[in-house]
Amino acid sequence: MTLTNIAPTAELQALDAAHHMHPFTANGALGKKGARIITRAQGVRLTDSNGEELIDGMAGLWCVNIGYGRSELAEAAARQMRELPYYNTFFQTSHVPALQLAAKLAELAPGDLNHVFFAGSGSEANDTNLRMVRQYWALKGQPERRVVISRRNGYHGSTMGGGSLGGMAAMHAQGGLPIPGIVHIDQPYWYGEGGDMTPEAFGLARARQLEEKILELGPETVAAFIAEPVQGAGGVIIPPESYWPEIQRIVEKYGILLIADEVITGFGRLGEWFGSQAYGIRPHIMTIAKGLSSGYQPIGGSIVCDEVAHVIGQDEFNHGYTYSGHPVAAAVALENLRILQEERIIERVREKTAPYLAQAWAALGDHPLVGEAVSRGMMASLALTPDKATRAQFAAESGTAGYICREYSFGNNLVMRHVGDRMIIAPPLVITPTDIDELIARARKTLDQTHAHLQAEGMLKAAA
Repeated sequence: MTLTNIAPTAELQALDAAHHMHPFTANGALGKKGARIITRAQGVRLTDSNGEELIDGMAGLWCVNIGYGRSELAEAAARQMRELPYYNTFFQTSHVPALQLAAKLAELAPGDLNHVFFAGSGSEANDTNLRMVRQYWALKGQPERRVVISRRNGYHGSTMGGGSLGGMAAMHAQGGLPIPGIVHIDQPYWYGEGGDMTPEAFGLARARQLEEKILELGPETVAAFIAEPVQGAGGVIIPPESYWPEIQRIVEKYGILLIADEVITGFGRLGEWFGSQAYGIRPHIMTIAKGLSSGYQPIGGSIVCDEVAHVIGQDEFNHGYTYSGHPVAAAVALENLRILQEERIIERVREKTAPYLAQAWAALGDHPLVGEAVSRGMMASLALTPDKATRAQFAAESGTAGYICREYSFGNNLVMRHVGDRMIIAPPLVITPTDIDELIARARKTLDQTHAHLQAEGMLKAAA
């Protein structure tokens, strides 16, 4: 059976409910409500099956950096499919798109990050990282160094390895996570957890939890520390400026590997090619995906420094995926990187649109429902609160106000996500100032509606 994009919405929703299992969704409830069916997209806008046009404030899932509708990527995929639609990189073979993409990434990545192990997603790449750092230390004659330290409320994918590396309590409640050998420290979330400390002091305190955990476990048992430069799925948690320099000092002091999860922050989202450059981080491994192909093809990978790659190369690394370095995905990623570079999209973000967004977004902080309005590059968040002065949480269960706000936002044709009671955006990097003005107007309307709703329902109460 073939359905076109002009089939009736009710028919599409019924088919979706009958057969399609959505990620991170209570599928029974969604089946009754009916999914919103997206049929077309161009630039920063989506069109649904009813002809409604939405501003995509989340760039898909943080990934459509160059925007929708770029025919060059479709043409690159078609060319590659005709020439070599698939071949693997096992068994001493390679192909041109994979080797060209690896070389390009080595050129773009900072420092001595000159080697790439490809995967199909960021989750897979973080599974690779877990195995790679343990194999690295085993080959170095220190097999007891197996523990990886991560952060609570961090996100590193939803596979057994990636979900364990992440610190999402709701994920750890299902499926036997985390697996052994992974421990967590607290996140650098000053607004929600900083109390009376200054952001600078709080950043140092949270970074020093890493040192405390290393000493508790024994430095001889710790393989690596993994973290996102800016926490994405955790609510766009932007660390205090004091945080990352102290983390860098600690990993160097104890000689552990540093993995920067750049799945969201890579390829321009913070106004640099990589978030590590924005924060002066010097990782041994960077996890990449999403913006690598702007979501046009599923592809991810690990960019690995010379030292780790050299050690891993001393023995057979019994790890890999059928689609590691898939030629079509690699060809599309190369074309995506060409567009980012030749059209100076990242420079435009850094010099023009990110400062414009920062100013416009910060103005939402005057809303009575908003306790914090922060941004970094093309990532931004609002903390909803019933009491701005005390940064209070709502008396209702966490996420109740955020969900109400998200529903009004969707109704206003703005894709704005909620994480608990934080509202977040990460629009395509090609968003214009005019688009930003419209996004802000829809966000403010959404806040007004949410505030009125909470007030009418008696929900503007702070937790005891």
